[in-house]
Amino acid sequence: MIELKNVTRRFGETVAVDNINLTIETGEVCVLVGSSGCGKSTTLRMINRLLPHSEGEILVDGEDITTMNPEQLRLNMGYVIQGTGLFPHWTVARNIAMVPRLLKWPKERIDARVHELMTLLDLDPQAHAHKYPQQLSGGQAQRVGVARALAADPNILLMDEPFGALDAITRENLQLEMLRIQRQVRKTTVFVTHDIDEALKLATRIAVMDQGRILQHDTPENILRDPSSEFVENLVGKQDRGLKLMSLQSVRKVMTAHRDSRHPEPGVDTVREDDSARLALSIVLWQGAEQVPVVNADGQEIGFVTRERLMQGGA
Repeated sequence: MIELKNVTRRFGETVAVDNINLTIETGEVCVLVGSSGCGKSTTLRMINRLLPHSEGEILVDGEDITTMNPEQLRLNMGYVIQGTGLFPHWTVARNIAMVPRLLKWPKERIDARVHELMTLLDLDPQAHAHKYPQQLSGGQAQRVGVARALAADPNILLMDEPFGALDAITRENLQLEMLRIQRQVRKTTVFVTHDIDEALKLATRIAVMDQGRILQHDTPENILRDPSSEFVENLVGKQDRGLKLMSLQSVRKVMTAHRDSRHPEPGVDTVREDDSARLALSIVLWQGAEQVPVVNADGQEIGFVTRERLMQGGA
């Protein structure tokens, strides 16, 4: 879907992105992670030609982006930034409808798409469609920003630290929303963050950047198990890589299943089958329990996971 070949970006004498190569497959979430000034946002903005690249090639679906009309290129890519970039004098519905209106969709189709996306992003259309951005919470406004990016059903979604200004609870909720939406719509996504935990949670593959270069491009698990350099090892955390690996493993993979589902006992803490093994370990250690019940999406108990299995790291 997206390919960068020997791409460099200079600002005067300063090299912001230094001869990088990166391939992003269709439907995957590639997270660019690194410290401030490492070139990750510059890389993102070169993909939709908000910044021109100085050298190299950037291909989308095999086509060199410099041969494309830049406005048309951007209309076919969703773009989400920190702080949303919503038009303050437009309603929520009009903000979401911006790109479909530019593409001259019929009004009925636009209205249906706005309603569909607001529902998908857990924004009640009746309650929020006619509000203005200043009437929304930070989390709600960021959801509107994501809805606007998805409105014309683009193949590619570019997200530049979209949750960076939010509080921890809202940020985690929106990360979970992104995972849920990605399971449904399967967009090719390039996501920029400086938060390694966010990268590990959201990514299909992570590109670790430093001083304009890509040091490692691999799956979250491989980066945790085999960091390519001391810089990458320090970024992912030398001492708690085991716990981070447990965050990538679902309870479903380490649980013992019941043959028949049952209702859990009142007052007993449970974990969901989609929760992480790290959360299950935290519960058994906090409560001093030997095992914790596992429930499905309907709240029915479908098995249990033991302290022993969790301490073995699910092996």
